[in-house]
Amino acid sequence: MSRIARSRLALTLRTSAAPFSTFSPAAAASSASKEAAAAADASLAPKDAAAAASVSSSAAGDPSPAPPSGARSAFGLLKTGILTAVTAAFGATGYVTYAYSLDEVDHMTRDFRKNSKIPISEDLSGFEKFKAMAYSETMKVPASAIDLYLDIRSQIEDQIQGFVEPSSEKLLPDLPPQEQHVFTIVLDLNETLVYSDWKRERGWRTFKRPGVDAFLEQLAKFYEVVVYSDQLSMYVDPVMERLDAKGCVRHRLSRVATKYVHGKHYRDLSKLNRDPARVIYISGHALESCLQPENCLPIKPWKLEAEDTQLIDLIPLLEYVAMARVSDIRPVLASFEGRDIAAEFIERSRRLHEQKQQHGRIWRR
Repeated sequence: MSRIARSRLALTLRTSAAPFSTFSPAAAASSASKEAAAAADASLAPKDAAAAASVSSSAAGDPSPAPPSGARSAFGLLKTGILTAVTAAFGATGYVTYAYSLDEVDHMTRDFRKNSKIPISEDLSGFEKFKAMAYSETMKVPASAIDLYLDIRSQIEDQIQGFVEPSSEKLLPDLPPQEQHVFTIVLDLNETLVYSDWKRERGWRTFKRPGVDAFLEQLAKFYEVVVYSDQLSMYVDPVMERLDAKGCVRHRLSRVATKYVHGKHYRDLSKLNRDPARVIYISGHALESCLQPENCLPIKPWKLEAEDTQLIDLIPLLEYVAMARVSDIRPVLASFEGRDIAAEFIERSRRLHEQKQQHGRIWRR
């Protein structure tokens, strides 16, 4: 092989052993330009996002930034403090109203309200005047609040008193001088003198208790007779017009004359303008409906029993009390407590009669 042939063979072998490549100057330039564009896009992306967020925020109408968390917490603390103060004020007012009467509150706060109006003397120094003025202005608000509380409570209690207390301090007129010794007998109406009953086919009916006519006529000879009911006058007056045709009952008292306590109307005998030692209250519910149990003479409630004789049985005892003119009826009534009053009086009368007979026989000997 000639020298020229060997040179060509060596060149061919070197060319086939070199790695395969598609590199060209144009391709390299194109690739470099693409990488630069991508880098530019990446650098511009955050700015575009911020601009878009700014535009959307402006479009939403919120140009001002949100308040800092410290301001929000301070405002919440202020609201909590105000609510706590108002709640405490209402709680204190409720407790004072429950625990103390109006006069007690007025007495306890009188000095405080008086001291809140200290006059400022001209002899004081400038600092002392300022101090006195500051104290006076500081105390003026609570003092005015107490005055307002007292005024409102006084008005409310005055309104309530009209419903709770009897309509007058003297429910009955004064007794004439010639009747100062007369006892006053107070009678309940329903289930004592009458009984009201309702049925679908006839509605309301009021029935007279057996013996009520004779009872009223006999008592009117010895007593000042008063009917004291917890019913409204629109019920009491028509019933009494029919029941007391002879005018044995001098006075009628209805619900407005009662005292309202814990949801119930009570008879307050202390408002009758009568000596309590000379007042007897008769009722089928005497101890449950009267504020003076020592003046009560309880009898069995009447609920249409045809054989009832309670009123007639009481006449002997009541006649004896009136004629004996006892100085105080309350010990007499207490001696019958827990007993059948009519039967007990008959038994006592029998024993007294036997003692008198025995004493008479001894005296004759």
